[in-house]
Amino acid sequence: MADEIIRSQGAGEVGSPAAPEPYEPLRPAKKGLGELLAPVAGFGVTLSSMFKPTVTEQYPFEKVPPKPRFHGRHQLNRYPDGLEKCIGCELCAWACPADAILVEGADNSPDEQFSPGERYGRVYQINYLRCIFCGLCIEACPTRALTMTNDFELAGPTRAGMIYEKQDLLAPLAEGMLAAPHPMVPGTEDTDYYRGEVTGPVPEQVDWVARWRPEDPSLPAASTAAGR
Repeated sequence: MADEIIRSQGAGEVGSPAAPEPYEPLRPAKKGLGELLAPVAGFGVTLSSMFKPTVTEQYPFEKVPPKPRFHGRHQLNRYPDGLEKCIGCELCAWACPADAILVEGADNSPDEQFSPGERYGRVYQINYLRCIFCGLCIEACPTRALTMTNDFELAGPTRAGMIYEKQDLLAPLAEGMLAAPHPMVPGTEDTDYYRGEVTGPVPEQVDWVARWRPEDPSLPAASTAAGR
């Protein structure tokens, strides 16, 4: 029985594979001059660039703005009322492949409320001697506290000066923001901040800062924004 199966397969009667069809390219083959120049067609971009004028940026005398999505110096952002977005979770430090970020969190208190919720980033350092500007830290941030700006001029004369502290990375106060620390908007939770429901300081926050820090430079603009 086995001999009959082997003979039938060898004869092409049962189970013999079909002969493959010859390959036919979808693109028509070049002929004539096109076939002759085909081996050097890949150098077309190189050859065309050889005859274009050379463009040299006269940096630092002429500074060309980088592209909008350029990854430069980091920035710690704020909410519209001035509270910090960083909650000290350290996810950015864990995501950093170069171990360039150091974060130490601390607890907020009624008298020292720096960010919504329970925690804030008390210490935040980025070592730009290690940073590779990959952007993994901003992808890991759950509150969009950390973003990257277009600032690329980060050279310095000392190694210690290349370690940026929190005050170097924290975004400046925009018009109408109130400098932290100050209480959260009354009746809100941290999730309200995350959803973008806080649009600016309220009179209660302005009154608190006016009581405890009457000489705060951000108080006049925040009072106007809060309708005081």
